[in-house]
Amino acid sequence: MTRSFGVSLLACAALLSGPARAERPPSYLGVDISYANEMDDCGAVYRSGGKVVEQYAFFKSAGANVARIRIWNDPTWTPYSNLRDVKKSIARARAAGLQVLLDFHYSDDWADGDKQLAPKAWETLSTPDQAKALYAFTHDTLTTLDREGLMPDLVQVGNETNGEIVSSLARAKDPINWERNALLFNAGIKAVRDAGAGAKIKPRVMLHIAQPENVEPWFAAAAKAGVTDFDLVGISYYSKWSKRTMGQLGETINRMRHLYPADVVVVETAYPFSPEGVDASPDLLGVDSLIPGYPATPAGQKKYLTDLTQLVFAKGGVGVVYWEPSWVSTPCKTRWGTGSNWENAALFDFKGEALEGIQWLATPYVHPVDVEFRVPATAGEAQRFIDGDFLGGIGARAMTRDGAFWVYRTRLMPGAKVTAGTAATAQAVADAPALEATVGQGATVIPLKL
Repeated sequence: MTRSFGVSLLACAALLSGPARAERPPSYLGVDISYANEMDDCGAVYRSGGKVVEQYAFFKSAGANVARIRIWNDPTWTPYSNLRDVKKSIARARAAGLQVLLDFHYSDDWADGDKQLAPKAWETLSTPDQAKALYAFTHDTLTTLDREGLMPDLVQVGNETNGEIVSSLARAKDPINWERNALLFNAGIKAVRDAGAGAKIKPRVMLHIAQPENVEPWFAAAAKAGVTDFDLVGISYYSKWSKRTMGQLGETINRMRHLYPADVVVVETAYPFSPEGVDASPDLLGVDSLIPGYPATPAGQKKYLTDLTQLVFAKGGVGVVYWEPSWVSTPCKTRWGTGSNWENAALFDFKGEALEGIQWLATPYVHPVDVEFRVPATAGEAQRFIDGDFLGGIGARAMTRDGAFWVYRTRLMPGAKVTAGTAATAQAVADAPALEATVGQGATVIPLKL
C-alpha cells in the first residue's frame, strides 16, 4: 500500500516532539592563502582600517575558521608549497586559531581540472607502484606533520581531480580508467586514515571536483569503482569556467548531500572587485567572470560572496572557501609576469587595504534545521523508501528502521514547504501522487534543533 504525504515545515516547536536533538554539522568558512609566505617575502603589506595586519590572524578575526594550504610533491621551480613551506604555513594558521585543510595536488606543479601531471619521480612507475608512492607520500607527509604538532584537520586527496590523477598532458582529455583511478584514490584515502589512526587529530577526507556540472557524474563513477570512503565533497565554482548558474550549483549541492553520507563545501570560489588589475601580469578573472546583478566592484564582490554562501547553507552545504584572497600585486616575478594574476579578485584593494568583501565571513547566515521524517513500520516490511521535491529529483531514498518507525533524516530551511511520499518499494514512491498536508497528517516531521 502506498502512502503519500506533503509536509509544511512550520515554526511550531511547542507542538512537535521526538528523539534527542542532533548537532548541526560543522561549518567551514575560510580562505586559501597558500601564497601567504611568498607574499610576505615579496614585501606585500596588508592593512585593515589603516593598520598593518598579519594575514592568518586577520582572517581569523574577520570570521574565518579554516585555512586551506596546498602541497606539491617536489616543486623544484619554486621554494614554496613544499613540505618545509607547508610546515610554516600550518604553524601560522594554528597560531591564529584556524583549522587547516591540506590540499595534496599529487604533482610537482599545478594540478587542476584540465591537467593532473604525475610527479617526475612517479612518471615511469607502474600503476601499482604509483599507488604505493602516493600512499607513502601522503602518509609520510601527515605523520611528519603530526610529530611536530601540525596534523591538518582536513585533507584533500587530490585537487580538482576531474581527469585521471597522476597522469600526463597527453592523457588529460582521455576517458578515465576507473580501475586505475580508484586504486590511486583509495591509496591516498587509506594513507590519511592510517596516519590519523594513532594521532590526536584524525583528518577528515575531502574529494574535490572543479565546476558543479562535473560533480555528479564523477562521484557516480567513483562510487561504482569503489571509491566511497570520504567525508566531504569539495566543489570549485567560478562562473567563468562553469556552465551552471549559482542556482544550479545549489541544486547540485542539494542532490549530492542526499546521495552521499558526506558534507558538501564550495572549496574554491572568487569574484573580482575591479574589471581589471593594475600590473602587467594578465588577470585571470575579468568582465568574462561577471554574473548579472554582481558588478565588479567592492560591493558587488561582497554581495556575490554573501549570496553564494547563504545559497550553499540553504541547500545543505556546510561551507565556502575563498581562493586566493591575499595574492596581491608585488614586484616579484612569476612565470606569467611581474605582479599577480589575481590582484583584482583579492580581498584587499590595490593599496593593500581590506575590502568590504571580508565582511562575508562574519555575516549572520540562516542555516537549515534538522528534520526527521517518521512513518510507522508495518510487520514484515523489508524496506521503505521516501521521495519528494526536497530530494531534487534523484529518486527515492531508502529510509532507516528505528524501532517501530522508518525514518529519514535531513536538513531543511526554516519555513520550507515540501511534498513527499513513502512506499515499501522505490517504484511505488515514484508512481505515488504528492498530496498537500500539514504536520501530523500521514507522517510526523520532527525538527531536532531549531
